[in-house]
Amino acid sequence: MKTKLEIAQNWLPRYTGANVDEIGDYILLTNFQNYVEKFADRFGCDIKGENRPMKVATNAHGLSIINYGMGSPNVATIMDLLVARNPKGVLFLGKCGGLKQSAEIGHFVLPIAAVRGEGTSNDYMPSEVPALPSFKLHKFVSEKIIKHNMEYRTGVVYTTNRRVWEWDEDFKNYLRSISALAIDMETATFFIVGHVNEISRGALLLVSDMPLTPEGIKTEQSDRMVTQKYVDLHLEIGIEAMTDIEEKGEKIKHFRY
Repeated sequence: MKTKLEIAQNWLPRYTGANVDEIGDYILLTNFQNYVEKFADRFGCDIKGENRPMKVATNAHGLSIINYGMGSPNVATIMDLLVARNPKGVLFLGKCGGLKQSAEIGHFVLPIAAVRGEGTSNDYMPSEVPALPSFKLHKFVSEKIIKHNMEYRTGVVYTTNRRVWEWDEDFKNYLRSISALAIDMETATFFIVGHVNEISRGALLLVSDMPLTPEGIKTEQSDRMVTQKYVDLHLEIGIEAMTDIEEKGEKIKHFRY
C-alpha cells in the first residue's frame, strides 16, 4: 500500500468491521455508544464492529453513524479513513462544556470556528489555518433546530487534549480571556482534518456542563440527567438533517479546495 487511499480502503473495514460500501453517503459521528444503539434500535439495523475500535450502523436510507471513540487523535483517524468512502457530508454530534452563561445546559451550539488548542491538527495544517465547518451544512442543520423550537448558539469552541483541567484556575482564566463559547476535545481536529481530506463537515454540540464553576462540573448524576433530557433530540436533529440535506438542502460543496 503506497497511497493514503489504499491505506484507508484497507483500514476502514479493520477499524469499523464494515466494508467501505456498507457505509453511507452521509455520516453522523459521535463518541457515545448509546447514540449508535439508539440509531440501530430506531431503524432496525445491525451494529458492526462490536470487537473493533469504532462501531458503525447504517440504515436503509444510506445514513451511517460511527462511534469513533474519544479525543482528537481518534477523530483525526476516522476522518482520514473516510477518504475511502468519500462521503458527501459528515456531522459530528458531540457534547461540550459551556463557558458563557448564554450557553446553558441543554442548549445546542453550532460552532462557527474552533480554536486549535489540541495540537493534533498541527500534524495536518499550519497553526495559522483556521478550523472551520462547511457553512451550508451548518445552515441546513440550523433550520432543523429551529423546526424543533430549540435554542442554539453560534460562536467559537476551544478544543483541548486535556481531559482533567477543571481544577486549574490558570487554564480557566485563559479560557475566559479568549471569549470562547464552549470547550470540547474534538471539534477543531474534526474541522481541520475534514478540510484536508475535502470532506464537507459540521458539528452540532450539546452543552452538557458548565465547567468554569465547581457546581457546574460534570458528574455521573448530571451527565445521566443530560442524557435523559436531551440526547434523543440531539440525535433526532442529526438524523433529520443528514437524511434530508440531499433532497431539500443546498449543495454543500461546489468546488474543489
